[in-house]
Amino acid sequence: MQTALPVPESLPILNDLEQFESRSMHGQMPVVWDRAEDFQVFDRWGNTWIDYTSTIFVANAGHANPRIVKALREVIDHGLLHTYSYATEIRAKFLRRLIEVTPEQFDKAYLMSSGTEATEAVVKLMRMNGQRRGKRRLGIMSFEGAYHGRTQGAAMIGGTAAGRTWIGFEDPNVHQVPFPYTWSLKNGETGRDRFNAHLDLLRGKGLDLAKDLCGFMFEAYIGWAAAFIPTDYVQAAAEFAKANGILLGFDEVQGGFGRTGKMFVHEHYGVEPDLIATGKGISSSLPLSAVLGRKELLDLPDVGSMSSTHSANPLVCAAGLANLDEIVSRDLCGAAARMGRIMLDRLRAIQAKYPDRISHVIGEGMLAALIFKKPGSDEPDGLTASLICQRAMHKGVLLVHTGRESIKFGPPLTMPEDVMNEGMDVLEESIEEIIAEQAVAA
Repeated sequence: MQTALPVPESLPILNDLEQFESRSMHGQMPVVWDRAEDFQVFDRWGNTWIDYTSTIFVANAGHANPRIVKALREVIDHGLLHTYSYATEIRAKFLRRLIEVTPEQFDKAYLMSSGTEATEAVVKLMRMNGQRRGKRRLGIMSFEGAYHGRTQGAAMIGGTAAGRTWIGFEDPNVHQVPFPYTWSLKNGETGRDRFNAHLDLLRGKGLDLAKDLCGFMFEAYIGWAAAFIPTDYVQAAAEFAKANGILLGFDEVQGGFGRTGKMFVHEHYGVEPDLIATGKGISSSLPLSAVLGRKELLDLPDVGSMSSTHSANPLVCAAGLANLDEIVSRDLCGAAARMGRIMLDRLRAIQAKYPDRISHVIGEGMLAALIFKKPGSDEPDGLTASLICQRAMHKGVLLVHTGRESIKFGPPLTMPEDVMNEGMDVLEESIEEIIAEQAVAA
């Protein structure tokens, strides 16, 4: 760090954003990004940060990846920036490559611009399939507190009732059940037991599950905590879905494309979803998302009935193709698995030093979270998590500031071991300082 933070010269920029932009876009650390390369972020005033955010789990292949930049330059120089849904060679190449590198049950994709579009499209396909199968109702089971996007349909299947009041009504065919956190399983209860209990909750609402459900929509891990679903819960859901004509859908927008040490998160659970929503790391750069599924599902909408203005434009397809080639050729899935073990070992060692302040360390691959609690209780401690993120920023490390009792870690999959350890040293130092200061203040 070469200056005070926020940088005094950056205040006019931050003030302009405060004056002219909706405050809904604000809330991050007061760093004005100028450029980013691989695992580092730079401002205009000589400050450099180790990036544990990948912006928001986007830059899987590293910021400004040279292969992706080269591909984008070629498209720009060629002179074709937008095509709506007219055919292009780069779109065909990207889609072919996308299907080649994904699990065998996926043989078609639908390209869009954002993760929330992808989850909405999954819901649409689930319900169209339910109509085709003659379901009585088009019900979807999802998790309370899961995050699927900010548009209306995505919000209806995620979040909490309090967070959906802006919609003005609840969808009677969306049935949320509590997320099965592993730490909530008590007295020998298994994930399969919890799934069956959730089915009983739905039956208690008067549902005939085979007739009234068309889909299970799971956030592959719940975002705020990086908390995975118990594997036997997911496997029980997959079995029940297959036996009852219910589609199994996964929201992999945040975790897909190598983030957890496998190409997709659902591979950790040993199941084959019918549909997955992807985004973020699919391009490591530009706005691109996709729904993947079987041909019989992806071809349910009529010709021209499921598209959007900027879907599959040449630039994003070039970025997506270069990104896939980078992930595969450099085995970034394997790199994420290896480096993730180092990161999680460091985080567990930190937890062992502060067991009364850190309740859980969770993660897979280059995804992890620390969950903070107040001393002497299990009460969530969001303030301490925020203060640690702020302190780390002043020391040259950017962490995922969730605004609640978690700190998340999602560095580019290209981060080398020495940089990983340097960032963990800064984190440990920041935690030690904040906890010590709190003890003095108390």
